[in-house]
Amino acid sequence: MLNVLGGWDQNCSGVSRRRVLQAGSAGLFGLSLAQTLAAEASGVSKPAKAKNVIFLLLFGGPSQLETFDMKPDAAGDIRGPFQPIASRTPGLRICEHLPQLAKISDKFCVVRNMSHSFNDHSGGAHYIQTGKRWHIPIGAGFNRTDKDWPSVGSVVDYFAQQSEKPRDVPTYMMLPAPLGHLQSYSSKLERPGQYGGWLGRAYDPLATDIRKRDPKDNPFFRTCTDDELDFRIHGLAAEGELTLDRLDGRRSLLEQFDQARSAADDAAFAGFDEFRRRALSLVTNGRTRDALDLRRESAATRDRYGRHLFGQSTLVARRLVEAGVRYVTVGWDAPDGYSWDSHTHSDDVKSYLLPGLDQALSALLTDLDQSGLLDETLVVCTGEMGRTPKPNARWGRQHWSTLFSTVLAGGGIRGGQLYGESDADAAYALDGPSKPEDLAATILTAMGIDPETRLKDPQDRPVPIVENGRVLPIFG
Repeated sequence: MLNVLGGWDQNCSGVSRRRVLQAGSAGLFGLSLAQTLAAEASGVSKPAKAKNVIFLLLFGGPSQLETFDMKPDAAGDIRGPFQPIASRTPGLRICEHLPQLAKISDKFCVVRNMSHSFNDHSGGAHYIQTGKRWHIPIGAGFNRTDKDWPSVGSVVDYFAQQSEKPRDVPTYMMLPAPLGHLQSYSSKLERPGQYGGWLGRAYDPLATDIRKRDPKDNPFFRTCTDDELDFRIHGLAAEGELTLDRLDGRRSLLEQFDQARSAADDAAFAGFDEFRRRALSLVTNGRTRDALDLRRESAATRDRYGRHLFGQSTLVARRLVEAGVRYVTVGWDAPDGYSWDSHTHSDDVKSYLLPGLDQALSALLTDLDQSGLLDETLVVCTGEMGRTPKPNARWGRQHWSTLFSTVLAGGGIRGGQLYGESDADAAYALDGPSKPEDLAATILTAMGIDPETRLKDPQDRPVPIVENGRVLPIFG
């Protein structure tokens, strides 16, 4: 079922977009957005290399030593239990459990020197999705705040709302659920970094909210049924089509909210008419609804992506981009409390994590390439940190944000290349490390947005979208 994150919130951008669309999905539109923030007139636009972004976030921190930066010549207590295999990229030591990616490594770039100093999941997830260090100390909390930096997806959404005609599909979406929701069962964690932050909750992602069966379930590690994989907008894609009578009835409800406008705060309702049109268009347009319906894909295609939750979510991300959604984040969460955060052993890494990633990412890149969409779609696949060179007895590894790998493809990125180099133990970058600021600047530049553009923060101060970020020299 699709929800819009959060509740009825007032903030620097007014009433939350999520509340409007919650009402829309139930047949009640009409709640407002406040006046949106204004970007500085100069410096916003650059030539765009990519129209779309698919951001695959492997939450928990994949080990660089078990994925894209293997060290078979390291000491036996460091190099790991898996062997490297040949790929189509000279010098790439890729894990034996990523065979499909090895076959198409000429389509992607591996950045091997990603690094930052926030050795914590929530802070790291915020940092990698925004390009800005979290303002809360390590270990001090898990949940979002309105002081957080806006995600890159929210920034893209902001500029889309400022510069484009009203869109009939969302700009920024998150699958299969907001990061943190699947880790918790009875309550919902709100991991920072994926939201609009101080830019305003109107720029939060539109997010599906698939849940696990019970507290011990991990849908990333098993086959999911079609009943579970209901990515559709609840209440709109059920029985039959939306009839004219039903549509007229829903429109009439909008007029009820018009009567309340005179008694409402003018600032809070300044964006009412424009956003009402966008909400109505989203609900009545079939493109988003159809893109979320996996039943329209062939069984063979769904099998290639993997029938687990990450594979099917990645397939939906491809369908959303085809429908016109500009920025889609797919989160591989930790329903078991660990998953990619593999402290205790490497059994799950071998049996579920690496095979699931290999299936989904290779199928996505192949499909985008064959359809011609890879040229205009930037794919980013990363964790928020890496793992320590020193393992435990069962090859579990601890947090290590000092070095990790990130895969980028499409959107003008030159495939078949390695960028950056690590030391003999995959512990430190040998050259200048690449920071989350650099990744954010690279994504924004590919999308035609100048990362040095300044926006007004809640104190009305102009601040750059990304501070001290450099565009990685990996474009063709």
